[in-house]
Amino acid sequence: MENTSMDMASHPLKRSSGANYLWRLLATGASFVLFGLGGLVLRLFILPLLGLLPGDAATRRRRVRNAISRAFYLHVQFMYRSGVLEFEFQGAERLGRPGQMIIANHPSLIDVVFLIAHIRDANCIVKQSLWRNPFTRGPVRSAQYISNNGSPDMLEEAADALREGQTLIVFPEGTRTAPNRAPVFHRGAAAIALRGARVITPVFITVRPTTLTKAEPWYRIPERRVRVTLRVGPDIAPETFHATAPLPIASRRLNEHLQHVYRDALQLANAEHGWPNAEHLPSANDPLQTSPDLGLAGRMEKRQDRPFSVYE
Repeated sequence: MENTSMDMASHPLKRSSGANYLWRLLATGASFVLFGLGGLVLRLFILPLLGLLPGDAATRRRRVRNAISRAFYLHVQFMYRSGVLEFEFQGAERLGRPGQMIIANHPSLIDVVFLIAHIRDANCIVKQSLWRNPFTRGPVRSAQYISNNGSPDMLEEAADALREGQTLIVFPEGTRTAPNRAPVFHRGAAAIALRGARVITPVFITVRPTTLTKAEPWYRIPERRVRVTLRVGPDIAPETFHATAPLPIASRRLNEHLQHVYRDALQLANAEHGWPNAEHLPSANDPLQTSPDLGLAGRMEKRQDRPFSVYE
């Protein structure tokens, strides 16, 4: 599967007519139905057939992830062809390298679908409830995704995957970003990166108008078609942060750096499109609002096991 991107429409978006709005509402509902049915087809038919093929554990895992990637790619195509959304993916060819940790902000429920659709063999940290969901538990188990079960071993399991040369997708916010708010990262992602990543690659995601956020049900669709833009940013070398500092301090510094990088990149994207800048709100989990003393760094190190996931 090629890493492709859909060009944005050259004409400005206008408010949809009533018929167009109804069509997009029906197509959005169909997208959710197809996603669930696709999970069942994978679990009941495709994955069992793949399991009959010869190969070691790594080969079987790679086949499953490839199948999920292709299924997600088809789902993205359905959303695009049906008029639910349009999208652009800049730099997708730079994703999928061995030991690469992909960091992304999380404005919408469909972010991970776009990422996995364009990466053939990616691991990711998934919400624990997906392991019990009849539509998703088969694929997530067979793909050996990492369960966000709150266990202290989760961080080390993720770092081990990176050390083995897997590509890992992480959404450090732990939940979808509130509309018009700057992302606030938990430090668990930085701790994983410093433990195992060969390279950190940020992906900046914008969704306008907002849709499928934490506060929006699926049927509350925007009045016009959604534009999703994913842009791959410059690589970040993790060794520059832990070469001269202990892990607690290095994790805090890396997390601060990532939040600055995302704040600047998203503000630039907003300015280019004439969108209002996201507001940054202080948070108890926001290291940009805290003092860089060693005692605090130690307390944050104990707190770094806070769960986070791609689906929430």
